[in-house]
Amino acid sequence: MTAITDIPDAPRTARRPQLGNPVLHWLRKNLFSSIPNGIITVLLMVLLAKGIFSFVQWGIANAVWLTPTNDSSACRAARGLGACWAIVPEKYRFILFGTYPFDEQWRPALSVVLFIALYYLSTRRALWRRELVYLWIGALALISVLMWGGVLGLSFVSQDRWGGLPVTLILATFGLAVGFPLGILVALGRRSKLPAIRSLSVLYVELIRGVPLVSLLFMASVMFPLFMPAGFNIDKLLRAQIAIILFAGAYLAEVIRGGLQAVPRGQYEAADALGLSYWRKHRLIILPQAIRHVIPPLVNTFIAFFKDTSLVLIIGIFDLLTTAKTAIIDPAWQQFSVEVYIFVAAIYFVFCFAMSRYSRSLEAPTTPK
Repeated sequence: MTAITDIPDAPRTARRPQLGNPVLHWLRKNLFSSIPNGIITVLLMVLLAKGIFSFVQWGIANAVWLTPTNDSSACRAARGLGACWAIVPEKYRFILFGTYPFDEQWRPALSVVLFIALYYLSTRRALWRRELVYLWIGALALISVLMWGGVLGLSFVSQDRWGGLPVTLILATFGLAVGFPLGILVALGRRSKLPAIRSLSVLYVELIRGVPLVSLLFMASVMFPLFMPAGFNIDKLLRAQIAIILFAGAYLAEVIRGGLQAVPRGQYEAADALGLSYWRKHRLIILPQAIRHVIPPLVNTFIAFFKDTSLVLIIGIFDLLTTAKTAIIDPAWQQFSVEVYIFVAAIYFVFCFAMSRYSRSLEAPTTPK
């Protein structure tokens, strides 16, 4: 008598098809999974709806969008009922470009466009070649010519007249572009087997991270010129830029050091087995993996430093936030500071959100499915 083999059961891991509306299923699972969750969801939805309705009524329905030149009477009549967005077209050139000569403001505007174009091109992986470095050098040289002038028929404009968005982008771009390789060198120095290099790296990181950025800016603006020879003076914007670079380098060094520690020891041993030199080993094998491990904290640091450029206010540099504060000194528009701050916050948000989204695209290939 032949044995009858059992028919294997269907795999129990197969998912049952969801019945009903998938939207209702998601709402029931995430927002109304229990009675307390349902109550909290309803309360939050009521508060959110009330906030959106109030903002739409204040910022759109009852808002004043345009007024005659330097006439804020219509805004004062709507005070408390609607926003006065007319202050933005009235003051936007001062907010964006500060006291830069009015007839020459196309130059900082073109510089901002060049910065944004460089940021965009740098996000394209197909362009990650040596030519991109040359493009950055050429574009930064062109931005310097546009901002300073004095050549090619452009009138000279001293850095005391610079302000607004170009100053913010200059401080953030150079601060992070120079601070990032500095942070890599310091992170490698902290892991060096040479006691002198390791001690100097630790001293630099602990000294810079132990004081706030405000104190570094103050030292760079007030104390640093006292140590210079008589008659020798460095521009105030350059001194602030050096302070930001040193501050960024110390913080980025600790982030990168965490990434270096996350690389498995076997990667170091494999690189040594291939006979690679110290610098080739780190450039080709170790650093790419280390930086990939710490993309989220790196981007978080970039965003924080982009916003921290507003601290240069304490040494008299007119960045974007400072020009916004100065724009509302005019008595005719002094009551409408909220609208100006919302406008500036939107600019900061666009740049920070773009950095955040780009970091997510960098993480995507390494995210486990």
